[in-house]
Amino acid sequence: MGPEAKLYQKLSKKSSGIIWTRLENLSLLGCPDLLGYNTFGHFFTVELKVTRGNKLKFSPHQIAFHKTHPHNTFIIAEALGPRSSKLVHMFRGSRIMELDASGLKLEACWSGLEACCLKLSKLGA
Repeated sequence: MGPEAKLYQKLSKKSSGIIWTRLENLSLLGCPDLLGYNTFGHFFTVELKVTRGNKLKFSPHQIAFHKTHPHNTFIIAEALGPRSSKLVHMFRGSRIMELDASGLKLEACWSGLEACCLKLSKLGA
């Protein structure tokens, strides 16, 4: 199992109030990894990223998706390096250009898996 699949498993276990659909789409490049639906009837997308350092790699298609869809899109990143805190960070999709340039040095909107799940579960409330 790859690192993003492991991150997805941790996310799905901590977010019982969210129905997740994995979007494995080869025809629509740049489409985020997950479509979420919470108990308030709110849809949103999540791109998962796992890195060994501070740098996150985005394809031009992923950048274009988030620039075109700046609302209700999120990026959840986890650093696995030896000096990292192994903390999960969440960013708004609208900040993808900053995130691409700065990596995990950019201040996250939410940090910690529980905080990220709580925010996503309360969207639309």
